[in-house]
Amino acid sequence: MDLATLRVFLAVAGERSFSKAAARLHRTQPAVSQAVRRLEDDLDELLFDRSAKDGRLTEAGRVLLDYAERLLRLSEEAEGAVRELRDLRRGLVTVGANEAATHTLLAVVARFRHSHPRIQVNVRRIPSRLIGAEVLQRSLDFGVLTFSPKMPGLGAVTIGDDELVMLVHPSHALAKRRRISAEEFGRQPVIAHNESSPARERVLRLFERRHAQLDIRLALPSLDAIKRAVEMKLGVALLPRRCALAEIAMGQLAAVPVTELRLPRHLRLVYRHGVALSHAAAAFLDEARHYSASLHGH
Repeated sequence: MDLATLRVFLAVAGERSFSKAAARLHRTQPAVSQAVRRLEDDLDELLFDRSAKDGRLTEAGRVLLDYAERLLRLSEEAEGAVRELRDLRRGLVTVGANEAATHTLLAVVARFRHSHPRIQVNVRRIPSRLIGAEVLQRSLDFGVLTFSPKMPGLGAVTIGDDELVMLVHPSHALAKRRRISAEEFGRQPVIAHNESSPARERVLRLFERRHAQLDIRLALPSLDAIKRAVEMKLGVALLPRRCALAEIAMGQLAAVPVTELRLPRHLRLVYRHGVALSHAAAAFLDEARHYSASLHGH
């Protein structure tokens, strides 16, 4: 049983005539009769009452009619859905990023949503150390990393630059300094994220190598909570500048570079290199490349 044969069956049932169905389908009447006969042989049931002159359906024919109409509707819907994917009128893009990287990623997402408003973008919070493997395993279309991926099979597009800064309340004694040293930072009550990250590990290792103090007083589960705690004068925090641009612009927070801890960061969108992407993912990658070119003046 195939869709072409079901279309012949529906034509005969709709016209109530083999000859009229043949004319409608631009086929010969013997060809139409043969197609219906094959269908009846497959089902081992008569579908039309041959003794009736009006092409009346048998009970089995009436049952098949309902299913045939539903199958063809589903077929048309499936073809339409695939066309919509190709035409970028539907689809899904999945991106893995840690909380800090999302702030940079949103600039690319905004451009993509403007061009392709009907495609869904799902950004999942994934630890940086897992992102490369998830992209290669196709659990993600893309990931955002602050380091070059070392895994073979991954390509990368730079989508932003950032640096770590000390965030303080504007009334803090160090708020107006142009920069401070790591030792000065370490003597402050520090508010940290309670999840590990490559940047956090680098900072901790630097203080360990120097045998310097790092006074972590409070650990919180989100960047927003950390920023709010700094606004409440509960301590200072070392965060990517981009995470607090709005608060800095509104005078709610001040950003002070820490000379040895600035750790310039190039944020990269990583993807499977040399592998066919979905239509939606390919369009997202194109948008990221255009965005990257605009950042570097190309």
